[in-house]
Amino acid sequence: MAITDWPENERPREKLLARGAAALSDAELLAIFLRVGVRGMSAVDLARSLITRFGSLTRMCSAHAGDFTAVPGMGLAKYAQLQAAMELARRALTETLGERTLFDSPQVVRDWLRLRLGHLPHETFCVMLLDARHCLIEAIDLFRGTLTQTSVYPREVVKIALSHNAAAVIFAHNHPSGAAEPSSADELLTRTLKDALGLVDIRVLDHFVVPAHGAPVSFAERGLL
Repeated sequence: MAITDWPENERPREKLLARGAAALSDAELLAIFLRVGVRGMSAVDLARSLITRFGSLTRMCSAHAGDFTAVPGMGLAKYAQLQAAMELARRALTETLGERTLFDSPQVVRDWLRLRLGHLPHETFCVMLLDARHCLIEAIDLFRGTLTQTSVYPREVVKIALSHNAAAVIFAHNHPSGAAEPSSADELLTRTLKDALGLVDIRVLDHFVVPAHGAPVSFAERGLL
């Protein structure tokens, strides 16, 4: 049965307008994005099928183009639309958190970093520059690629922190492979950066490893700073 044949109060779009987006299930929200189904399946049926196929809404949204377009009815245009919608949501949430949040606890930083780095397909080393109250001045992606001590230069980190008049910093890098455990190289790099910044009276509050899925790992909580 097509969605247009459903009772009006059960149709996803009308339900959203009447009760708000939070009242809809994952499949109903995705159905509004899809707009139409495929032969023999309504948009809601197709949405449920997609979520089941990938295992979760998060995994579906982060699927590679080849995997997504392998689903009948899902082409590159729909994949591009989905990625654009996800990026808009990430930017809006990141902007909101950055404007009003004090980064004064590991959990607050985790939430922000999952939006910032959790979806990236490549490794990125990010420096969060904070003022004396631990409000975000700016977050800068300094290096991209495989993280080693030789690819992250303490001099560049110190120069950027000083140019923004930062009182403290938080480091983060992602592991697209999914592993969240800090390596010995990560620990050595963190100590090197902490020593360099300590010479100019800038505190290193934490360093996080952000996996593709799951919670980022805090060096401070592990006693590694």
